[in-house]
Amino acid sequence: MPREDSPAGESRLALVRRARRMDRILAETYPDAHCELDFRTPLELLVATILSAQCTDKRVNMATPSLFAKYQTAEDYAGADRAELEEIIRSTGFFRAKTNSIIGMAQALCERYGGEVPRKLKDLVTLPGVGRKTANVVLGNAYGVPGITVDTHFQRLVNRFGWTHETDPVKIEHIVAELIPRRDWTMMSHRLIWHGRRICHARRPACGACPLAALCPAYGTGPTAAAEAAKLVRPGPFS
Repeated sequence: MPREDSPAGESRLALVRRARRMDRILAETYPDAHCELDFRTPLELLVATILSAQCTDKRVNMATPSLFAKYQTAEDYAGADRAELEEIIRSTGFFRAKTNSIIGMAQALCERYGGEVPRKLKDLVTLPGVGRKTANVVLGNAYGVPGITVDTHFQRLVNRFGWTHETDPVKIEHIVAELIPRRDWTMMSHRLIWHGRRICHARRPACGACPLAALCPAYGTGPTAAAEAAKLVRPGPFS
């Protein structure tokens, strides 16, 4: 039976095949796709991901070297001077709320997990400032546990691709998980995010330069002429 959120007349099997073919093409297009937040440990990635809310990865990466030099353990963050921490992360925006989340998260790590970042989604999402998206980023990139990261780029692309027209991130995560093999979830997330940042932009996607053009039901949303589309392609690394 056709799915209501897939292109007209497309069967479930056809949708799965098309989604997996699109992912394979993106794998060929972005062989170096990876998390664009700089980190060395699970804790650093957790903190960086909290900071990335409403902020670019580039800006976060500018703030974290001094942050990570000063605070190296959960205990360090838990006992941080609030004013000092706020000043270090001020450039990432919403710095007071993010300070609350980081200190609260670190205190919870110390109280419940011995200062270590847990390896399970159900535990990570109990931490202050940590939702499913943040948890999946940490699991996939710090621990190698497959996870789907539904950020704004990811949601925009799966809607345009006709994989789903859901807007709820949790529903999107579960639907896409049924289309793509579990082993590919983390890298597929990176590839979609890279594609959203470089070609499939929110306002004017570079349709004429898109390797997925033949498979995308939203082809034509942006310029289809190759020369015009090429001007819209943005190289990384990204903000």
